[in-house]
Amino acid sequence: METLIVNVLLTLMMLAVVVLARTRNLFSVIVLSGLYSFLMATVMVALDAVDVAMTEAAVGAGISTVLLLGALHLCRSEEAKPAHKPWLPLAVTASAGLLLVYGTWDLPAFSDPEAPIHKHVAPRYLEAGPSETGVPNVVTAVLASYRGFDTLGETTVVFTAGAGIVALLRRRRRKTADKEAP
Repeated sequence: METLIVNVLLTLMMLAVVVLARTRNLFSVIVLSGLYSFLMATVMVALDAVDVAMTEAAVGAGISTVLLLGALHLCRSEEAKPAHKPWLPLAVTASAGLLLVYGTWDLPAFSDPEAPIHKHVAPRYLEAGPSETGVPNVVTAVLASYRGFDTLGETTVVFTAGAGIVALLRRRRRKTADKEAP
């Protein structure tokens, strides 16, 4: 049953991407990308990765959607038509996608107990995590200590995007106020 749910969600995600790629209205693009992030968060919940799901829902469906709506406020609501057919970017994207799929062929099966991560990494975190980090919760130890720089980087990216939107909105308000002044 879980496999059916995940497959339905992945199918809905693919459908959202196809509609997203064909849509010219930027508001619709923002809503569809928020929907895609929400579906991804739901997939993560179905795969028992609730912490990742909460992050995806907060950042992908929440903050990103709000920031993009703020950016949309600064520009036209319709995307400009391209001057030519984008065959080169399409070929590069398809090639990168095929390379990524090829790279997954050597990965161990999902939830394989003999996978290297279950033999080496996870036991080390469980055994040495509390003594190395001083944090009794293993998930917190991994996110805040072992992956601390990654978490700091993610936070920096979101903060920078928010600061950029605020700067753009202030600039627009200033120009509007200058036009209204006699």
